Amino acid sequence: MSSPSIKRREAPSEPLKRVLGPAVRAIAGDSEVEVDFGPGKGDVAGKAVHIPDLPRAPSAKDIALTRGWADSLALRIGCHDAKLHRRIAPSAGPARAVFEAAERARVEGVGSARMPGMAANLTARLEDHYSHGRFRTVSTRAEAPLEDALALLIRERITGQAPPPTTKGLVDVWRPLIESRGGKLLSRLEALSENQEQFGRQIRDLLKILEMVDQNDQPQSEDEEQESDEGAAEGGAEDSSDKSEDASEGQDQQSEEQLSEGDLSESEETMESGETEPQDLDEGDLNDDETPAPWRPNMTVLDNPEAFGYKVFTHAYDEEIGADHLSTPEELERLRSFLDKELKTLSAAVAKLANKLQRRLLAQQNRGWDFDLEEGQLDAARLTRIITDPTGALSFKRERDTDFRDTVVTLLLDNSGSMRGRPIMVAACCADILARTLERCGVKVEILGFTTKAWKGGQSREEWLAAGKPSSPGRLNDLRHIIYKTADAPWRRSKNALALMMREGLLKENIDGEALAWAHSRIVNRPEQRRILMMISDGAPVDDSTLSVNSGSYLEHHLRQVIHEIETHSPVELIAIGIGHDVTRYYQRAVTITDASELAGAMTEKLVELFEEKPDADEPIAARRRYARAH
Repeated sequence: MSSPSIKRREAPSEPLKRVLGPAVRAIAGDSEVEVDFGPGKGDVAGKAVHIPDLPRAPSAKDIALTRGWADSLALRIGCHDAKLHRRIAPSAGPARAVFEAAERARVEGVGSARMPGMAANLTARLEDHYSHGRFRTVSTRAEAPLEDALALLIRERITGQAPPPTTKGLVDVWRPLIESRGGKLLSRLEALSENQEQFGRQIRDLLKILEMVDQNDQPQSEDEEQESDEGAAEGGAEDSSDKSEDASEGQDQQSEEQLSEGDLSESEETMESGETEPQDLDEGDLNDDETPAPWRPNMTVLDNPEAFGYKVFTHAYDEEIGADHLSTPEELERLRSFLDKELKTLSAAVAKLANKLQRRLLAQQNRGWDFDLEEGQLDAARLTRIITDPTGALSFKRERDTDFRDTVVTLLLDNSGSMRGRPIMVAACCADILARTLERCGVKVEILGFTTKAWKGGQSREEWLAAGKPSSPGRLNDLRHIIYKTADAPWRRSKNALALMMREGLLKENIDGEALAWAHSRIVNRPEQRRILMMISDGAPVDDSTLSVNSGSYLEHHLRQVIHEIETHSPVELIAIGIGHDVTRYYQRAVTITDASELAGAMTEKLVELFEEKPDADEPIAARRRYARAH
């Protein structure tokens, strides 16, 4: 007699999930959109929409928040043209971040204006985003991100809804400047909210007024792009070069006028206060021979961050340590056996990608020969010609050099608490397999991790409290930088150390800027010709102890400075992969994935892209000169 089947009760959140899928497709206007729910922030990747998961028994606030995410992401597909956005957006940097924040505000403003119910959902999501309250009482612009303030002001113009009370200080700091300089432009945005291109061009004009975009940096229309491409192909670039020379002369004259009015001293004061935007530091448009000596000789944010507005209360409790010193050999063996079990489930997919990378690398390292030369190594295979034709000359051959350069790769893994569970497990497995693959191809790999020694500040905060809580202490936590595998150590000696990432209690908070500077300092002095630094993270830098006594953007601003310094002045090639977090607003070369299961593919594809690029023979030399001059 068979036992009767038992029907399990579904979670109260399941009906909402079932209806959100069709709702997202309807708002997006695309029946092929796929919706999934999981941990992390909401995001869109092509036609895949990832919505933060609900509790099993959601409250009214949880439901409103989830509906807000669904509406926001659906609007991003239905009301946003990605191709048009790439054409009119400024280049990477602070201006790009502000531009993208304005576009998100436009998209959500359009939805709010169309449907009152959607407006309530989007407002719930916005209020949750700023529920930390750090922007309620900020008093200086250094503490208030411009992109957030402008997005809130644009939302106010389009929808008529006031910013959330938790952003009062943020908006009040920036409103007088933005409205005094760009009030007329802001008043036009409401009528242009349905026209993405015209709206984007108005935002670019506003960025110029706010001195965040070069006056000569104009977006191209599709016709202009086609004409410029055809002109370049036919060699007709003379007119454009004449115009650029005239523009350069105008810029030089304008720069001289600004210097005579004392603008240089103002920019120096901004640098001292830590408010310098990354584009102010860019020297990429200058030739090496024309580049003037830096006004801060032998000083960069990598070497002396305090001179650029980033302070550390104390380094006394910071730690740089090998993974094998954080655990016993017995525990590492146990963790390794656990990691090996997880590797079995991922090995098929990851190994396929790793083999693809290995084939590409080995193909580049294959050597060839040049034959029928007048000098070189005697070609024994062609000695028969002397017998058939004694008067003929001897034939020589010479081995052809490969274009593949001696390379080292550093994998810098975020070991923060938000990576706990599947993300850190997948990251450890991918690092393990890629280390083995690259090692077989003659590429050295270093694997590093970064976190903090304690939650909520640790000993650094205790010392700060004992000192009477001095104001603006800077970074207020104990760093822990972990070396899982050095570049010169073979994988077989380090494989157990990699399993330390599985240890419960290791993952705490993340201070990305200092970790990136640390990893860069290790790789930049390596003897290899090519140096690649890959950052893998699932969120912006967060340390509650530091952010509770400094501005809300304190850690993020320092991270931007470090990224800019590496990308513009260092010979190290920097790439980033964000897990459920948009890292493209920080890094020039980056990719964002929605789930940890995509990490192996993203890491492999990015490395394949880098290795298949034709190296510019002059760029490494120029980068080394710039970096040496800065040091």
